Amino acid sequence: MRALFAGVGEAVDERLPNTSILLEEDGAHLLLDCGFTAAHTLFAAAPGVEDALAGVWISHFHGDHWFGLPALLARLSVAGRAAPLALAGLPGIGEKVRSLVPMAYRTLLDRLPFPLLFHEAAPGADTAIGPFSLACAPSGHPAPALAVRVTAPSGASCFYSGDGRPTPESLALARGAGLAAHEAFCVEGEMEGHGSVASACAFAREARVRALALVHVRREERHARAAELRAALLRFSRETGIRAFLPEPGEACEVTP
Repeated sequence: MRALFAGVGEAVDERLPNTSILLEEDGAHLLLDCGFTAAHTLFAAAPGVEDALAGVWISHFHGDHWFGLPALLARLSVAGRAAPLALAGLPGIGEKVRSLVPMAYRTLLDRLPFPLLFHEAAPGADTAIGPFSLACAPSGHPAPALAVRVTAPSGASCFYSGDGRPTPESLALARGAGLAAHEAFCVEGEMEGHGSVASACAFAREARVRALALVHVRREERHARAAELRAALLRFSRETGIRAFLPEPGEACEVTP
């Protein structure tokens, strides 16, 4: 499985697009989160994905994680897509999407040349989107939010935290994953409802993942301290054997079983 970091930024980073990850295996694609800036970045990073996108996972209903859906649907529509598109997330996702999209394009939902298939995710109940199997767990965020683990037919799996501090449930979900993409908003200290560099590294060590990508880092600290962060992650990698990195938009990595 291949993971493409279409975006890696937090909500209002002027340089980095919102965190959004495209997973691909054997020509099938799944998008994890689709915030304000995600659709444009996706199509720049993955030309031709319009017909290959099996679905979109929405971790929670904050704008930087799902307000890009109207633009995504508009692009798929004008590209002439005909295959159904799955949208998965918290209970109520169907009603949320039906409220959001007309605010951007009043008649778009009525004119879509493809059906939308809504999947309400819940811990303990796996969801299938195309060839991918999705399992979820609550994350520690002020708004209801779900972390997800996506497993491909090859057995490769990617854990994505969405927003939120690690929880016992998300830790159990991530165990042994090939890649954990975890938000690390705080470089120093901790903040209620958000992860940190320290907590993400501790999470990866305890979950025994093979690789750790830090995303959604506070913009001021990410831009001022990127070299320092990469040096710290290199030391962590040498100590633990976990490949830890700070991805850039458009960067991709292979996720092995």
